[in-house]
Amino acid sequence: MMPPSDLTRRAALLGGVCALGGCSALASLDAASQPLDTYDLSPRAGATAGRRTSRTLVVAQPDAPAAIASDRIMVKPDAVSVTYLPDARWTDELPLVIQSLLIRSISGTGRVGYVGPAQGGPVPDTALLVRVDAFQVDIGPDGGATARIDMALTLLRDRDQRVIATRSFAQAGSAASDAPAAIVAAFQALLDTLLPAMADWAVQRV
Repeated sequence: MMPPSDLTRRAALLGGVCALGGCSALASLDAASQPLDTYDLSPRAGATAGRRTSRTLVVAQPDAPAAIASDRIMVKPDAVSVTYLPDARWTDELPLVIQSLLIRSISGTGRVGYVGPAQGGPVPDTALLVRVDAFQVDIGPDGGATARIDMALTLLRDRDQRVIATRSFAQAGSAASDAPAAIVAAFQALLDTLLPAMADWAVQRV
């Protein structure tokens, strides 16, 4: 396993440590030509038993700060700094990944007439708005990596734009190591808890 400070050092390399005599530009071109390992996340359906409805639900593309709204895995080495894992990426921009996870997790309950993205599909009865406040790796004082997710969900009645309910969902958990696969596994472990809870919360209020 790498020394605790290695993840921070490796992440810093993405920004181009060598900045003299055009080295930064050459390093950027070289980095751009290197394929990154790509990681996906899996949906987790809520409970299949419970209240059912024929209503339609659309999930809007989540809002997220610019630092989060990319296909890179965000790392916060301290409270004010932002960088990214240098050798890993998500399968798509993170808001689209989260939108897909929520749609598939809610659909997996089998308790809603229709659930899909806001683009296309039938006229919705209800819209699910999502705000992503955190989806990142925090580096502790000891160099340990902690995955953290914080999202706010709002259900909106489509015909009059009335807010039905709002709730925040947050979870954090340590990664087994600072390797990208271990960090992604830590995010998946958080989602295994959060996605069913979010799906159940939404289905009960559609």
